[in-house]
Amino acid sequence: MKRPLLSLAFAAVLALAIVITLAVAPRDEPAPAATVPPAAPAPSVKQLTAVSKAAGIPRRALSAYVAAARTLAREEPSCRIAWNTLAGIGSVESSHGSFAGAKLDAGGVASPRILGVALDGTGGNRAIADTDGGALDGDRRWDRAVGPLQFIPTTWAVYGADGDGDGKVDPHDIDDAALAAGRYLCRAGGDLSGSRGWSEAVLTYNRSGPYARKVSRIAGRYAEAT
Repeated sequence: MKRPLLSLAFAAVLALAIVITLAVAPRDEPAPAATVPPAAPAPSVKQLTAVSKAAGIPRRALSAYVAAARTLAREEPSCRIAWNTLAGIGSVESSHGSFAGAKLDAGGVASPRILGVALDGTGGNRAIADTDGGALDGDRRWDRAVGPLQFIPTTWAVYGADGDGDGKVDPHDIDDAALAAGRYLCRAGGDLSGSRGWSEAVLTYNRSGPYARKVSRIAGRYAEAT
């Protein structure tokens, strides 16, 4: 009769050991959603036109991405964000401010305004009731993503920036939007020079692996072109 009791005691000790081992053993972290693209060198003002043609990015948009990356290099040097990452997102989100026939004027403002769909809970989108009285998106019922970098009003309220120093903070202005996007990405990913931090940052825009990989491919092509 003693042997079964000993067996049960041994089994209990073994189970406890397994639990303790699992508790202290390091857990594998999920793999990055995408590979960080090479960081493209920042072109000088004189080089903007040539790089614009080589990469297929409108010069006005390119200048905004480059200026934002330079500002962030001073503000948050540990972030290591490159302009071509911002350009990759700008390409996916609005074709660099040209979605649905929009154009960037000399000041970098998209016209007509670029507005996303109403975030009313349909089509796989979250339901976000109006938070800004329609000030940014013209919709007093639902929020919408706005501008070349597609900010929702609540995010813009936190990260909105004056990228061109004109005294205005406008998500429809690509200078402002590019700097705001860079700050947003740096806050989300920390150091964007590695695939893990880069993926974490880009996924804040769209929590989708295919989205992150698409941005990575486009940003990589921009690096190759320069």
